[in-house]
Amino acid sequence: MSSLWTPDGERPVGPTGQEGPPPGAQAPPGAPEGPPVDDEELAEQVQAMREELANAPVEVVIANHCYGLFELAAVYLSQVPPLLPQARLAIDALGALVGGLEHRLGDAEEQLRDGLSQLRLAYVQIDGAQRAGDEAVAAAGANGAGDETPDDAGGEDAGTETADGADAAGAASGAARASGSAPEDAGSAGGADSVG
Repeated sequence: MSSLWTPDGERPVGPTGQEGPPPGAQAPPGAPEGPPVDDEELAEQVQAMREELANAPVEVVIANHCYGLFELAAVYLSQVPPLLPQARLAIDALGALVGGLEHRLGDAEEQLRDGLSQLRLAYVQIDGAQRAGDEAVAAAGANGAGDETPDDAGGEDAGTETADGADAAGAASGAARASGSAPEDAGSAGGADSVG
């Protein structure tokens, strides 16, 4: 017997006649109130989704997962401050799929490669901007500029570098949705297998 997670909790999915949650079980706090879910109807819906998935071309399903990884990386890069370790993992995961499935992703492969290059380029630009900002703060502190806050240490440009990096992540996201015009070697700045 298998189960399916629902907002009301785990529901067994199996032949009709198998019991759902025990009588008197309460829904978790914050769960939407409404009529109880019919187990048979739920099982039919799950079966219909499984059939739809089985009928979809596998390269399309995998490409959709790759787009999800792309979006995840773009979200991490666009945070203020950017979440570089998380972005790097998402970019590396996308790179592993795109590189490992070379010539097997169908029509989406070129767009995925371009998007991956854009993400790698954005990562390198944002990481470089953060490092330059950190070095400027450290240099200002070493020169006796202890009265300045980190925001004031680098002048006007220090505060905009991270924002520019976040804009680079947004540009990467937009570029991947378009046809993509990034040079194939744009990602090589971060390495073939990893962004850093």
